[in-house]
Amino acid sequence: MKRSFIREILESIDSKTISFAGGLPDASLFPVEDLKKANMQVYEKSANLQYTTSNGLLELREKIADFYNEDGFATDANNILITTGSQQALYIIAHYFKSREIVIEKPSYLGAVNIFKMNALSMKEVALSADGIEMSAFKKEYAQTKLAYLIPDFQNPMGSLYTQSKREEIASTILNKSAYLIEDAPYSELYFSAKSQSISSLIPKNSFHLGSFSKTLAPSLRLGWVRADKEILAEFVKIKETIDLHSCSIAQHTLNNYLSDTARYKKHLQILREKYREKMYFFASALEKHLPTFKFTLPKGGMFIYGSIEGIDTFKLVQKCMKEKVVFVPANQFYLDKEISDEIRFNFTHSNKEDVLEGLKKIAKIIRLLS
Repeated sequence: MKRSFIREILESIDSKTISFAGGLPDASLFPVEDLKKANMQVYEKSANLQYTTSNGLLELREKIADFYNEDGFATDANNILITTGSQQALYIIAHYFKSREIVIEKPSYLGAVNIFKMNALSMKEVALSADGIEMSAFKKEYAQTKLAYLIPDFQNPMGSLYTQSKREEIASTILNKSAYLIEDAPYSELYFSAKSQSISSLIPKNSFHLGSFSKTLAPSLRLGWVRADKEILAEFVKIKETIDLHSCSIAQHTLNNYLSDTARYKKHLQILREKYREKMYFFASALEKHLPTFKFTLPKGGMFIYGSIEGIDTFKLVQKCMKEKVVFVPANQFYLDKEISDEIRFNFTHSNKEDVLEGLKKIAKIIRLLS
């Protein structure tokens, strides 16, 4: 199996490279001082450095459950499994369902696709639009697979936001088939207007809702979770124990200390939304000025602007751009057959204004030379 091209891009860049590639948060918005204090508190008790339970620190699971309850999604600590990033949660679920068939969006998150391949899941792609997956094709494929992987909130890579009516229709389809949904929600808190209801809240016993602190606090914590029915979670714990016994105790205690002040965390989230909204509009304005042939729709949240440049093979384009120290992700990487594509995913959260302008100007110059 080939490695993720995105990870290869990230490894190839240096301090002089302008990157619109990875889903990187704005590091200037990390709550450094608050996390530092929370981390130092960990060392006040030597017991915090011991092994912990495989399903994760109880206090932390209770706090995550509280977030669900605030959204009207009845949850307790026994419904939460702490994982080493939500990527591990995906792997555990895929291993549980290994050698099955699964419906995925077209295009879809490359990290999930590689995990599904490694666990011999046969993927059935269904086209995605700005308001969610194409329902007639979804129902047809889902009738066979009875398992789906969806990213309803600001989808990676397209940035799509599922409508409430589609969420309800998907939930009804899953219940009628007595089947399962893997709902990946790393961007659900990064909305610019209002938070959407999770599909999982409509089908709590038939869903696996994945969350992460990588996009809202700091990726290096490597802490995520899956919310699911406790009977199935017991099976997931067995799989996790074969991987790492438990996720990092120091990181869990640090996060638990930080989340002891929920008002502080909610204020931080609001700052993120406001700053990312500003950054999105700036990036979009720069695209319209410097890459007017790039056609896109403004996202309503998340981290990505997705669109196309007619007549341009963007995989070939990024090869040229890498030599000029500017990178993005060509969209062919998000399709199973890696077909030639004129689409691009730009990350708008990571770069500062100066780098955005310089990077887009470089890309525009390279496109002119290719024309």
